[in-house]
Amino acid sequence: MNGDCTIDVDVSCPGWADACLEVENLVRDAVRLALARGTRALGLGWRGPVEVGITLAAAADQQRLNRDYRGLDKSTNVLAFPVWRSGATLPEGAPVLLGDVVLALETVANEAREQNKLLGNHMSHLVVHGVLHLLGCDHQTQAEAVMMESLETSILAELGVPDPYRDPISSVEPAAPPL
Repeated sequence: MNGDCTIDVDVSCPGWADACLEVENLVRDAVRLALARGTRALGLGWRGPVEVGITLAAAADQQRLNRDYRGLDKSTNVLAFPVWRSGATLPEGAPVLLGDVVLALETVANEAREQNKLLGNHMSHLVVHGVLHLLGCDHQTQAEAVMMESLETSILAELGVPDPYRDPISSVEPAAPPL
């Protein structure tokens, strides 16, 4: 990655700012590091700038997205909507529109409470997880899950976030079966 990155953070649910101090800074730090480490680990490189959107939504808004795009009428902790696809060719200097990640406040806050985690740490984990999905990582197979979790934990360690997988309760919902 060339380091030129635009991170659009949309706090569409004001409760995020009340629940987590410095929420936008935490999101930006998690995105930057996930992009840097993820692109290096996956051997990705772009000549132009990279753009990522992060939406911090209410659970009801995310439930609507989950229903409309995945056919699951429930909220989830994180959704990733990739735009960029591996192997796509772009004109010299064109921005890489990586995609969007959406987190649901109530779902993420409830999980953090149930798993005895700080909300900011859990949110950072889910942002990293979502960005890695935008880069093409997945956890459909055991091998993919091991690689993705390893990458997540190393990125989170750099952010000062404890290993979320130490606890037997996973903080990332399993992927839905293909429609």
